[in-house]
Amino acid sequence: MPVRLKKATFAIHEEVLAAVEEAVANGVAPSKNAFIERALIKELRELPRQARRAQWEEAAHDPLFLKDLLE
Repeated sequence: MPVRLKKATFAIHEEVLAAVEEAVANGVAPSKNAFIERALIKELRELPRQARRAQWEEAAHDPLFLKDLLE
């Protein structure tokens, strides 16, 4: 089954776009679309990790949780 693509339009800072174009020109990705998609996937995969990190940070200040760990 072919991969379906959907066109999307976003506004980003000129400096960011210039950096993306330079990265693509240097062979980091085959196209701006590929570079942006890869960056978005990386960011989306990081979201659950950040949520877990926040939960562990909160638990580190919870006296009942800390007591449970000691037991």
